[in-house]
Amino acid sequence: MKARLFINRAMDSEEHRSFDEQALWASLALELLAKAALSRVSPLLIATPDEDGGNLLIASGLVEGEATFRSVPAKTVFSRCARAFRPFNYKEAMLIAAGRNEYLHGGAATIGPLPPQAWWPRFWAQAAVLLAAQDREIEEFVGTDREEVVQGHLARNRQHIEDRVTALIERAKQRLSLHQQGIMLARQAAEWAATGDRSWGLSHRTEATCPACGSTGTLEGEEVLSHEVQYAQLSEEDFDVRVELSVGSEYFSCPTCHLVLDGSALLEAAGLDDQFTDVGSPADYPDDYGND
Repeated sequence: MKARLFINRAMDSEEHRSFDEQALWASLALELLAKAALSRVSPLLIATPDEDGGNLLIASGLVEGEATFRSVPAKTVFSRCARAFRPFNYKEAMLIAAGRNEYLHGGAATIGPLPPQAWWPRFWAQAAVLLAAQDREIEEFVGTDREEVVQGHLARNRQHIEDRVTALIERAKQRLSLHQQGIMLARQAAEWAATGDRSWGLSHRTEATCPACGSTGTLEGEEVLSHEVQYAQLSEEDFDVRVELSVGSEYFSCPTCHLVLDGSALLEAAGLDDQFTDVGSPADYPDDYGND
């Protein structure tokens, strides 16, 4: 309800509020939406641990004391949402929060460098994910008369993502062509040499075909979406245990053309798989086997 209050203030016309004030209210609403999405699963997900455990006890409902309840900061909230509610984008959310913080506490006279027509589509792309995580519709959040405005921003964001992927792929092809022909300028050649390995170093990875040059690149991810423990009998008393993981795709890099696609939205637009399989360690899943 508080997020709804703030977003309606944010969507007042610029005749009544400047864009900076609109974006300020919207950024506050985004943090509240994120907390609402997590606390719908469990209030413990947004409770700040304290020395006597009182905050967690309040969040669990075992004791009363709402007036003293403290929630975790926006950075923690957005990080947890990125893991729990795909394709919520932690980096995008933190850019929104950083602009708000600089506007409130820094010397900046505006909330950020982006104009309204670019800022709102990026904001609504994240807010829509958080609404879906709560089984809510956009109409419920902003009202029937403003839903069309939001849908317009979302449509522009999808087009922006598609255009960005196209631009990244074409630029990677262009750089590779210059490199193969040996006609790069000295600065370009130095940049090319410095960016050969652009992998991110996430916990899980697999091979994937590069959408720019067709070579073999690396698809990476951190979050394990599901796992399955499998057994193979080696002898009468000996079994081999294998844990097959399903991992959410987060990052792609190609060592041949140096293409990088960062984030599930860009990966999806490029036609790459949204998840892949990997092998995990049985030691990380001790409750799934050996307890008969």
